[in-house]
Amino acid sequence: MRAAVYRRYGPPEVVQIENVGKPVPKDNEILVRVCATTVCTADWRFRKADPFPIRLMNGFWRPSKTTILGMELAGTIESVGKSATRFAVGDAIFGLTGFDMGAHAEYVCLPENAVMARKPDNLGLDESAAILFGGVTALHFLKGRIQPGQKVLVYGASGSVGTCAVQLAKHSGAQVTGVCSTANLELVKSLGADEVVDYTRKDFAVAGRVYDMVFDAVGKSGFRRSMKCLKRGGCYIQAGFAPSWNVGAALSSLTGAAKMVSGVAKPTAEDAVFLRDLVEAGKFRPVIDRRYSLDQIVEAHRYAEAGHKRGNVLVVVSSK
Repeated sequence: MRAAVYRRYGPPEVVQIENVGKPVPKDNEILVRVCATTVCTADWRFRKADPFPIRLMNGFWRPSKTTILGMELAGTIESVGKSATRFAVGDAIFGLTGFDMGAHAEYVCLPENAVMARKPDNLGLDESAAILFGGVTALHFLKGRIQPGQKVLVYGASGSVGTCAVQLAKHSGAQVTGVCSTANLELVKSLGADEVVDYTRKDFAVAGRVYDMVFDAVGKSGFRRSMKCLKRGGCYIQAGFAPSWNVGAALSSLTGAAKMVSGVAKPTAEDAVFLRDLVEAGKFRPVIDRRYSLDQIVEAHRYAEAGHKRGNVLVVVSSK
């Protein structure tokens, strides 16, 4: 099968299309023929080994555990292991490979208890590939933390996580303010944001507004700056791939001024079903910025890493 393989850390050009062995599902696995996948933040960060601890996860000098990237996908089930009963051959599904990666290929094996679900009836199979990375990340940090009527600011509201956070916060009954660039104001409004702040023209922290929650989807809002517009006892969330905290921020949390939440999402299959149901109800949709073919994987990496994408960068692997 054809796959996008990287055998050293570095720029987008280290990813090359190669012919590799087609995986064979174990007894508890399913084999998926990949229709589409995405290039998300985790993909280009693993490719660059940025931050450095990725080398401890995937090989210090060169990639060793994972050489095929790709965290999310949509496709059809080609075969199932003899003890796998959750899905059947021919089912159209969308899912996450997680840090095992492997979705930038024509086929991938997943355990049947992986984070996946049958695709939404009202969404194309290729677009379904872009539901989960941003969706489960936003859901992980927002679930149980928003009360109806609360004011929530989403910083980085036009990215893959931010577009999902705006929609899920609105679904929870919040009053949502999105922060993005001039070019993305209309997009964020179309997702349901009550107000939009253009960060190129106005500093959200000195606009005179106070929020119950600041949701930083890109790790660039700044803790001290966010504290200026956060209610005492409010919640500051940093949902970036590898968040880090300085000593000042950590000490501030001890005063009770704000609750700080960070880390990596731990999604479940129930989360996939929940998001699927929201899509079918017309209350949630993945945003697709650009589409690339598997042969254009280098260009897809380059565009995703540039940091200006709107929603998701889709890679179409197969038209079937």
